[in-house]
Amino acid sequence: MRTQVCIIGGGPSGLLLSQLLHRKGIDSIVLERKTRDYVLGRIRAGILETGFVELMREAGVGERMDRECFIHEGTVIAYGNEEFGISFREHSGRDVVVYGQTELTRDLYDAREAEGGKLVFNVEDVEIHDAGTGSPFVTYRVDGAEQRIDCDFVAGCDGFHGVSRQTIPLTVRREYEKVYPFGWLGILSETPPVHDELIYSWSERGFALCSMRNANLSRYYIQCSLSDSPADWSDAAFWEELKRRIPEAHADVLITGPSIEKSIAPLRSFVTEPMRWGRLFLCGDAAHIVPPTGAKGLNTAASDIHYLYHGLVQFYEERDAEGLDRYSEKALARIWKAERFSWATTNLLHRYPDQSEFDLKMQRAEIEFLRSSDAAQTVFAQNYVGLPY
Repeated sequence: MRTQVCIIGGGPSGLLLSQLLHRKGIDSIVLERKTRDYVLGRIRAGILETGFVELMREAGVGERMDRECFIHEGTVIAYGNEEFGISFREHSGRDVVVYGQTELTRDLYDAREAEGGKLVFNVEDVEIHDAGTGSPFVTYRVDGAEQRIDCDFVAGCDGFHGVSRQTIPLTVRREYEKVYPFGWLGILSETPPVHDELIYSWSERGFALCSMRNANLSRYYIQCSLSDSPADWSDAAFWEELKRRIPEAHADVLITGPSIEKSIAPLRSFVTEPMRWGRLFLCGDAAHIVPPTGAKGLNTAASDIHYLYHGLVQFYEERDAEGLDRYSEKALARIWKAERFSWATTNLLHRYPDQSEFDLKMQRAEIEFLRSSDAAQTVFAQNYVGLPY
């Protein structure tokens, strides 16, 4: 087979890139190691920055998102029984939307399939060949048969454990990582959200987050030990602990119910440089991971897609490689700013096992400074809604 862009990974970033390229007449093939149903069964965050929302619209898949999403004009920061709001509209002129990643991915799959997009599922043994030359190709197996795709470029959208990053020689790539000494225990429940906006809550017992997917589907998280497993936490124990970590005014009205999904996510900051090697380009989790505190994971993938998409269009329409040549530079400049915001917000709101009394006083002073400073809230809001591409 032959295509212009071979995309490894059939998650939202790979599908979005394929859909955007299709609308510019650029051919692509998407390889996914799992099934469509498996990908759609993943429970992920759904806070979308302005830039991601605009990309979905540009890709022609924003209609259901615009109709069903929740618009969030701000957020609530709580500590103990104290709380304050930060208005995104007031401090940045923009907002964010809540639209579940599962639904976003479904929209992209439906669009690619309706338009005859080339999607190959259940692929195994994917290998990227000759990426450092002008003639890359990809081999893989499906149902035991080996296949080959010749292409102009390879987009590695296959996540942290995928083959794309590992293809870049160790002599070329450098990796930066911070592993946090805690995780997030999250549950999904068919209950109304406790608040119209998200609540980020610091407490002496650890961090908590109250979020939502829609009017009758809520997502809640509590900071937990890395040694915990979901089986260690009954629904009743989770709800009891959550109530202890949020202000009493919200705990008193929290509606609880059976969990329909429960999982623990470790927290990590990770970046690999460069994000391009020859004709191979890394996107999303293949190149970087952020802790979920700043709601940047899916959104940093979207900014990568923005830069790569425009670079490919510039190459095919104008025969100009400037956008591709600067892809890694542009993407990383924005990624490190998103990493900083996620790292800073994680440090602000979580309890660390080795925190001293002085550390705790400094943490509270930081929260109270954020509460009292218009300038600090402006910086927070601008980062949360997403820095410009």
